[in-house]
Amino acid sequence: MELRQLEAFVAVADELHFKRAAEKMHIGQPTLSDLIRRLERDLGTPLFTRTTRRVALTEAGVELLGRARDILEDVAGAGAAVRRIAGGDAGRVRLGITPSVAPTLAPHLAAALAREAPDVELSVRRMWLPDLQRAIPDGEVDVTITCGLVPDPPGIISEVFCAEPLIVGVRAEHRLAGCESVSLHDLRDEPLGLRSADLYPASPMALRQVLEAAGVAPPTVELTDIDFSARRWPEQADVQWILTTAASAGPDFSSPLVALSPPQYVPYTLQWCPIRAATAAVGRFVNLALNVEVPAGWIELPDHFPTGPGQSGQNCSP
Repeated sequence: MELRQLEAFVAVADELHFKRAAEKMHIGQPTLSDLIRRLERDLGTPLFTRTTRRVALTEAGVELLGRARDILEDVAGAGAAVRRIAGGDAGRVRLGITPSVAPTLAPHLAAALAREAPDVELSVRRMWLPDLQRAIPDGEVDVTITCGLVPDPPGIISEVFCAEPLIVGVRAEHRLAGCESVSLHDLRDEPLGLRSADLYPASPMALRQVLEAAGVAPPTVELTDIDFSARRWPEQADVQWILTTAASAGPDFSSPLVALSPPQYVPYTLQWCPIRAATAAVGRFVNLALNVEVPAGWIELPDHFPTGPGQSGQNCSP
């Protein structure tokens, strides 16, 4: 039994007329008749009664019709599903992220993917940076996003595509607490609190990269607050300020937050391996991440395709 035979059978059953069924299938009537004859021969029973005036289904034909429709619908559905996966309209993307990606960037990209390709499943997994850097080569995830600049393992493509503005948290009694903005150089001699590298290795790495690029090397102290928001950092007497973001601090952050001037940004790096991508949906997600508008207040970096950044700011000196 061939699919073409079933298609011919259903066409004749629908039309109850061989000529009209042949026209519907865009084939000649002799070809259609041959398909029906071979199907009847394969099944060992007539499916139609034919006279010069009419065509009718036999009892066996009635039984086959419902099953044939189901088979053809299943085949069409399977073909459509495969085409959607091949085109990136369906499938699964396994995304590994470090904690700083979770508050804003991951939901932003998930929402954009849901709008563009609602049948693509995005599975998000939070990971420590050392595990994240092994996750693509080990086949645990398809794409990773982390804050900061990270090395490229062999065969992995890295795209530094967007950045989130940093803000300064100071004590309520700090001399700069009332300023509209501050400079990193204003704080260069005061102890900076950084998240534990054991708990959140990506965050202190990324912040140290920002400080180094800005030419500032303040003394640093490891924060004892194990919560990623670090909202209780003022309880630690040996810390005078911290670097954070609005999303990481969250709405319950109690100490004063001050903008940086000139602005400083923590970059985000996307990594993936095209030859390891399980479905075209992975490539579609990567393309979307590198093209979609960045979250409000963020900037695009060179690996983000549309545009580049441009910022300005005002300083408040002590």
